Amino acid sequence: MNEHAKRDAAAVDDVHAVVRKRYAAAAKRSDQSCCGSASSSSTCCGDESLVQIGRTLGYSEDELAAVPEGANLGLGCGNPTAIAALKVGETVLDLGSGGGFDCFLAARQVGPSGRVIGVDMTPEMVAKARANARKGGFGNVEFRLGEIEHLPVADASVDAIISNCVINLAPDKRAVFAEAFRVLKPGGRLAISDIVATAPMPEEVRSDLALLAGCIAGAVLIDEYQTILRDLGYQDIDIRPREASRELIREWAPGRKIEEYVVSAAIEATK
Repeated sequence: MNEHAKRDAAAVDDVHAVVRKRYAAAAKRSDQSCCGSASSSSTCCGDESLVQIGRTLGYSEDELAAVPEGANLGLGCGNPTAIAALKVGETVLDLGSGGGFDCFLAARQVGPSGRVIGVDMTPEMVAKARANARKGGFGNVEFRLGEIEHLPVADASVDAIISNCVINLAPDKRAVFAEAFRVLKPGGRLAISDIVATAPMPEEVRSDLALLAGCIAGAVLIDEYQTILRDLGYQDIDIRPREASRELIREWAPGRKIEEYVVSAAIEATK
């Protein structure tokens, strides 16, 4: 490995370490920090706030009530299961599954004959999700420890991939989508909620590790997102920004005007 490659690898490790630390703490807290809250002291204050965040992100009352207590951590930026059009019997993969919230909703849609796999790189989150699965009696859901750039999933084994406010955290997004392409079956699809950039961010925002771990600084421009997907062979690419999400995003880092640069989006594509 040359010196440039070593520096790149070290930078990736640094980002992973910051993200793991943040989400390990989120898994352990009873009052969970919102995904985008750049301040470590900013929290979602109790169950009612988590429910309200869920409503804002597009989850129905039925969905919010259907998951085990402790699965909704208020860490998302949309509802990927609402756009995934999941069918009974399908195999679904959740990239960055956290406490298992979207996995459990997907499990209801694919039924007992279907299967849901959640992958997360934070051991504390995987342990929490597994405990939630036992609590809720979800026998068709499993959680695996791993990085989304290196998925512990077999080739061409997945019908649909969902993800909620996670891919922006990955230092190498091309690697994430290349892995997603590898594990999707022919005709398989992406249904992702993620943060995307609508304007170039100032360097002081881009280099802020707290804002990176808070789902902001790692966002890429919509055109770059489309280029990555197209270059890897995805088809039917559709990226739909949710302008209304800027109001919520403003609260993630009050006073930093980050809502001028990023927005939540629904992202779909097929293999």
